[in-house]
Amino acid sequence: MTALTHTQSLLALPVLLPLLAAAVTLVLGRRERAQQIVAITALAGVLGVSAVMLHLVDSHGTTALQIGGWSWPIGITLVADRLSVLFLLISSIVLLAVVVYAVGQGIRDGSDDQPTSIFLPTYLVLSAGISDAFLAGDLFNLYVGFEILLAASFVLLTLGASQDRIRAGVSYVMVAMSSSLIFLCGIAFAYAATGTLNMAQMATRLSYVPHGVRMAIFAVLLVAFGIKAAVFPLANWLPDSYPTAPAPVTAVFAGLLTKVGVYAVMRADTLLFPGPELDGVLMVCGGLTMIIGILGAIAQSDIKRLLSYTLISHIGYMIFGISLSGAFGLSGAIFYVAHHILVQTTLFLVVGLIERQAGSASLRRLGGLAKASPPLAVLFLLPALNLGGIPPFSGFIGKMVLLEAGAQKGSVLSWILVGASIVTSLLTLYAVARVWTKAFLRPRADAPEGQFADAAPSALLDESTDVLFADRADVGRMPVLMVVPTVALVAVALALTVFAGPLLDVAGRAATDLRHRAVYMDAVQDAGGGRAVP
Repeated sequence: MTALTHTQSLLALPVLLPLLAAAVTLVLGRRERAQQIVAITALAGVLGVSAVMLHLVDSHGTTALQIGGWSWPIGITLVADRLSVLFLLISSIVLLAVVVYAVGQGIRDGSDDQPTSIFLPTYLVLSAGISDAFLAGDLFNLYVGFEILLAASFVLLTLGASQDRIRAGVSYVMVAMSSSLIFLCGIAFAYAATGTLNMAQMATRLSYVPHGVRMAIFAVLLVAFGIKAAVFPLANWLPDSYPTAPAPVTAVFAGLLTKVGVYAVMRADTLLFPGPELDGVLMVCGGLTMIIGILGAIAQSDIKRLLSYTLISHIGYMIFGISLSGAFGLSGAIFYVAHHILVQTTLFLVVGLIERQAGSASLRRLGGLAKASPPLAVLFLLPALNLGGIPPFSGFIGKMVLLEAGAQKGSVLSWILVGASIVTSLLTLYAVARVWTKAFLRPRADAPEGQFADAAPSALLDESTDVLFADRADVGRMPVLMVVPTVALVAVALALTVFAGPLLDVAGRAATDLRHRAVYMDAVQDAGGGRAVP
């Protein structure tokens, strides 16, 4: 078997393994330990498959697989190139770490009355949706990946069925369904214009479509993907949706779901609609996303909401890199996506540990955590500095690549974005430093509501989760299975710094492939058994 054949034999596994494991865990609904073993084994398998695929694809090039025995371009096409497989590997690391964390937490953040038996099957379905979206080679299969994410994320978001979670879940679903409807319209318009949904064939046929029609289709798809990626002005839904969920759910949502939207923007901009026509729009949206997001962050007193706004803000860096329309800017965006998935997920997991240790995530109630738990202080400080872009961390490296790419672009807008990036980085550092000084350094007695630490249980109703933390015997204790995956993600994020050079090389090769569309198109056509008429 050739290397490409080996890759093809593995291509469907990142989608199939979680789906099969989800079915098994449903059957094992009354056997919690068996459920956990199946889920962790399946996600560990996806991680191993993703690592092997990245090695094979980076060494031997892009490959594709036709599913169901249909001839190209009909049927489901899965494509593994450096971009999709790199993102698949990073996401599989996060998904495995978060599920271990969830097992250690008991898959709850305050109430025993939660249907934990459905968490793992739903989480595995979510994992399959993420893999499907990254590997999809046709627009409709990409839509299916998004819809799998939507169905699973609504269940995860509303675990426990508290009033706040149901309200947030309904808002989330309404926004997600609106995005999906817009995406369906874009798919319909693209099919009407080109007569195909296969992205490799569509890329060829779109060059024969009138310019105005082509830009209209691109604009519709950008709106759909922009909502999913939380790009300004389509990001208002996120801070009210993510913070209400259990800590593992919030972490995986923040780390991964918006990045699937960024991936879709990147793929559409480079494969289907190459050219500078909408680069200015993307730059403006990226700059506003940075600034407005970080201004929202510094106004928050709850750490989860603060991190949700920083999540929005740093999506702007990725859109900035995409808008530069060059291989260097794209490589910076790819590297920054990998960095941000790990760091943002880690920070939300640390917030879950803070809630376990102190009983709240509100800065008005927190204090003295550095003295109470020095390891927790270190676990927060390292990813926080990384997010703020302090050298030599990977956040600094990714931002420097983007700033250099913006300077090389040399346009007025790109220089404005360079300035916005620097301001956003400084304000991010201010936001995380504010959390550090208030939650970790000051005495808890000096917090405005610090007296609640010694109050009756009913006084400790957490405003963000509706959970009576003082009614729980586990407040003040951090289970090993919650700490270990958090430490592991901190270590992986630090490894991005140590091995930034090789990773940037892979990102650079992925960006070069994106700029040379023929690499992707030829691989898909060859997998289909030949070159069909465009």
